[in-house]
Amino acid sequence: MVADAQCPATIPEELHMTTTALSSDTPAAAGYAPRAAIADRAWGDAPSARYSAIAERFRPVFAAIRAGAPEREQTHRLPQAELHRLRDLGLTRLRLPRELGGEDLTLPELFSLLIELSEGDPNVTNALRSHFGLTEELLEQPAGEWRDGWLARIAAGALTGSGFSEVGDNTLGQHSTTVVRQGDHYVVNGTKFYTTGSLLSEWIHISASTEQGEPIGALVPFPSEGLEIVDDWDGFGQQLSASGTARFDNVVLQADHVKPYAGRFGYSVGFYQLVHLAELSGIGRAASRELAERVAARKRVYGGRSNARSSEDPQVLEVVGRVRAAAHAAGVITLDAARALERAHHAKHLPPEQRQAVYDEAEIEVSQAVTTVTDLILDATARLFDALGASSAQRSQALDRHWRNARTISSHNPRIYHTRIVGDFAVNGTPPPVRAGVGLPPGPAAVA
Repeated sequence: MVADAQCPATIPEELHMTTTALSSDTPAAAGYAPRAAIADRAWGDAPSARYSAIAERFRPVFAAIRAGAPEREQTHRLPQAELHRLRDLGLTRLRLPRELGGEDLTLPELFSLLIELSEGDPNVTNALRSHFGLTEELLEQPAGEWRDGWLARIAAGALTGSGFSEVGDNTLGQHSTTVVRQGDHYVVNGTKFYTTGSLLSEWIHISASTEQGEPIGALVPFPSEGLEIVDDWDGFGQQLSASGTARFDNVVLQADHVKPYAGRFGYSVGFYQLVHLAELSGIGRAASRELAERVAARKRVYGGRSNARSSEDPQVLEVVGRVRAAAHAAGVITLDAARALERAHHAKHLPPEQRQAVYDEAEIEVSQAVTTVTDLILDATARLFDALGASSAQRSQALDRHWRNARTISSHNPRIYHTRIVGDFAVNGTPPPVRAGVGLPPGPAAVA
């Protein structure tokens, strides 16, 4: 059962635009001069020599997604058509090996693409976060029937959403959702929240407990009898990431839907966090682009303050420059952390102790990036209004979505803890914690 999906059955016309048509880059408010050629330059080196050729086939759709973002938010239209268009172009299988139809994309290449996508709409990137996480998890598993079968599903276009978080009084690491074996099949019961992307996908990647209380993972097909997903996320940001409630009422799973292992991959915490940093970096680029467009077009001046047009006013240009510099720095930092994750990906064949050291270093590098990137983008998305007039606060301009989206993304994994983890590592050599997630502490010792 699907509730409140509000997803169109057909692909919006703008998603069929050609590269030529999109080069004029229509901004949210009509009447602004084309500035795509400037806005797309000077963001730093590409992550590889082949990157531009790979990215080029997605950029027209990224641009169409960007053009439609304000309207989607104002009408609460979930980006299902946009996500499926990207899937059809092959974005969701780029990390796969070439023999499965992928491009063997490196992690810096992937995260560079996610920054570009997030400039269009971070909701779409967030909806794909669990999908890319599962893909990475499978690539880290040894070859085998279960792993190879799911890689083949992803190669064929299957999309997966998230079903890990629960609300309530669960102890950290425990789940009220259960997956119980009944004969030759399994049955799922429980409720999940923050099911990002699931309403737009064919599978929900869930964590649960067995009847013995042991951790278990599974992939639940959507739709399924007894499964209801409700678009009830009411956050002031990331409103279209389909992060609502999923209810499982005796949902039947086949044996190959249940994971033969319970853990995650060694650098999973850093990977999922870095998707958020790519989203923030893309938000910064979008804010920079839209601010520059509006300043270039602005004709009115403030009497007694400046007689120059905004495009020639040094104080206004300083604001534009600071916003763009923040977006640039955020992207560079994010891609540097992606290189640390790439090293972790290649560490699987090292002896366990050496491998863990590489994983720990990657987690620290991501945590070091979190506070800096978050601060840069939250400041930039608030500061941009200093270069514009009161009209920039109009809902029709949709400029406030950048700060709201950034604030919401940065609230998922509080930056204060990342800073403390980095400080503890720097002073005491303490490795990053292994356990992620949210819940009640497991006992008095954990509170202390």
